[in-house]
Amino acid sequence: MEGVITAKDRWETPEEVFRPLAQEFGFTLDACAEHHTAKCQRYYTEAEDGLNKPWAGEVVWCNPPYSHGNIGRWMQKCHEESQRGATVVALIPAATSSRWFHDWVYGKAELRFLSRRVRFVGGTGPAPFHSLVAVFRGKDGV
Repeated sequence: MEGVITAKDRWETPEEVFRPLAQEFGFTLDACAEHHTAKCQRYYTEAEDGLNKPWAGEVVWCNPPYSHGNIGRWMQKCHEESQRGATVVALIPAATSSRWFHDWVYGKAELRFLSRRVRFVGGTGPAPFHSLVAVFRGKDGV
């Protein structure tokens, strides 16, 4: 069963989180965006369905929908596309007890825990959870 996208799933990544990562990685694609939240010139919206597009050869930014039924599919896609040659950087909840975390993130990505809760653009305050950045390196370690 596919997850339902909620209003909270549409919150934008704040520049203070994105900018240093963009400088480090040089993103070429935002895999999960809306026209007004896209962080790269090339991006996929919900209508274009980044889950069903190839990312190979790209340096991908991904702030996926966090709602139940969505994030696991996105983390699987991040891992699988990294095995096809993409470098993928994802902003995700630090949900270390979640099945999706153990199936698709832990041991497969470099983990960078953020020291403060993210204040997403569109939210009314800091997120009610801690976040981390997962870096899925391409097969060649790029």
